[in-house]
Amino acid sequence: MRVSKEELFNLMKDKLQKAGLKEDAAADISDVLTFADHRGIHSHGAVRVEYYAERIAKGGITNNPEYKFEKTGPSTAILDGDNGPGHQVAKQGMERAIEIARDNGVAVVGMTNISHSGALGYFVEEAAKQDMVAISVCQSDPMVVPFGGTDPYFGTNPIAFSAPTNDERIITFDMATTVQAWGKVLDARSKGNDIPDTWAVNDKGEPTTNSRDVHALVPVAGPKGYGLMMMVDILSGSLLGLPHGVHVSSMYKDLSAGRQLGQLHIVINPAYFTDVDAFKQQLSVMLDELKEQTPAPGFTEVNYPGERGKLRADKYDEEGIEIVDEIYDYLVSDDIHFDRYHEKNRFAE
Repeated sequence: MRVSKEELFNLMKDKLQKAGLKEDAAADISDVLTFADHRGIHSHGAVRVEYYAERIAKGGITNNPEYKFEKTGPSTAILDGDNGPGHQVAKQGMERAIEIARDNGVAVVGMTNISHSGALGYFVEEAAKQDMVAISVCQSDPMVVPFGGTDPYFGTNPIAFSAPTNDERIITFDMATTVQAWGKVLDARSKGNDIPDTWAVNDKGEPTTNSRDVHALVPVAGPKGYGLMMMVDILSGSLLGLPHGVHVSSMYKDLSAGRQLGQLHIVINPAYFTDVDAFKQQLSVMLDELKEQTPAPGFTEVNYPGERGKLRADKYDEEGIEIVDEIYDYLVSDDIHFDRYHEKNRFAE
């Protein structure tokens, strides 16, 4: 099934409003989800709506949150999300961070007590569009075995980075600290596909290709990914006075319960360090030089971070965004509650 960007946005927004969200919150979530699907990151797009709607309808996300923003220093702040939609909280946190960085050169804004916020690339790109450099990190619930361990302890704990150039290109790097994001497993499940044996392990700690037999994911690059996910957990959890590691609340077990997730935005204003135009020009030259590289065997060209997503977006603008039929059927239906959600998406226990 292929749909236009506008149709997908409206379908998701309507569904989330039916679940109980106010229009502005539903629009903010749908904007982030559409960003993901439009770039082919289907693991963080419409596949998530069923989960969000179920949690919203069951009270696990505050429908009318009272956000509290507190400046804690010239360049630092905390935004308490009151268990509201993480996408909206993270979006507002980035808007505040950009304002602070514009005035003070750098901003570090922590967001506390939020729900799942989706693709972090969305938020850092918002900063890059305003000639800022941004990093965002976010903790998640335990689903990854530590290097050398057998039981889940940390989450996929993603990291995103974005920077502007002097043309329409934006450098955007967005990754989970696992070999693959949990959302990719969900995407494989929704399509009935297997997964590579390098993504995850079963309950015996053995590599598995069965997307429904996943007990835990594994860190990217072994001890290096393990160290990165610990760093993210500290920056977006312990640093903000929130639960850490194995104590982070589950995404799927109790959809009626609120969560205490944390996220941290770091925004840097290049104007406080160098000439902005020269900085952006240098990054454009960097990308041009990378494109001039001779491709390795099996490759047609060297892509810069974020380029493949931009190419998919251009293709989807012409052909429509590809959505799994089951997900489309859910979006156009009147159904909200799917009590089978936990069973369908949980880890093998």
